[in-house]
Amino acid sequence: MPFRNRQEAGTRLAAALASFKAQCPVVLALPRGGVPVAAEVAVRLAAPLDLVLVRKIGAPGQPELAMGAVAEGDPPVTLRNELVVRALRIEEREFERVRDRELIEIERRRQAYLGDRPRIDVAGRLAILVDDGIATGMTIRAAARAMASRRPSRVVIAAPVAALDVATDLRREIGDVVCLEEYEHLFAIGRHYADFSQVSDEDVRLILSRQPSLVA
Repeated sequence: MPFRNRQEAGTRLAAALASFKAQCPVVLALPRGGVPVAAEVAVRLAAPLDLVLVRKIGAPGQPELAMGAVAEGDPPVTLRNELVVRALRIEEREFERVRDRELIEIERRRQAYLGDRPRIDVAGRLAILVDDGIATGMTIRAAARAMASRRPSRVVIAAPVAALDVATDLRREIGDVVCLEEYEHLFAIGRHYADFSQVSDEDVRLILSRQPSLVA
């Protein structure tokens, strides 16, 4: 196994991102699995930690198959996986129904994790988006587009493990992508962790409570 757990993966990822420390970055985690990884990065880069709330839009009857993704924003950012939508003949009404359900979950998570705590202003700053792995790339793409509307000076995508073709595409689309392990055939992110236990809402709240103030 390349990684014992998300904390160790975050420590190693932080080392790969060390050159960005001098730029006073903001670290933004994709909940829930990205939060313990991002927390280690934030500590070692002396950076504030915030969240970017995004959800996969799972195909009907196959929730693990992404037919799109939606990220927080005004308006929210919605991406469609046209290959899946066409292959499964997903009607627009059904796509919107699942998307709207995920938007409700995004709002629930915002209240559960952040409450009335102010968000970090990333305008003009380096934003590092962190997840525990990148498989299809749908959620990280949605997160990056949502972040672009907040006008950071630069966006860096970072993850311990990623599918090689997706990481390559992200580099063409976005630019900076830092991954420790890239695989031609990435069947499941959890296979690359000895401990890939589910991260709970309480885990996220506890991690955030241990970080410096979200306002940097």
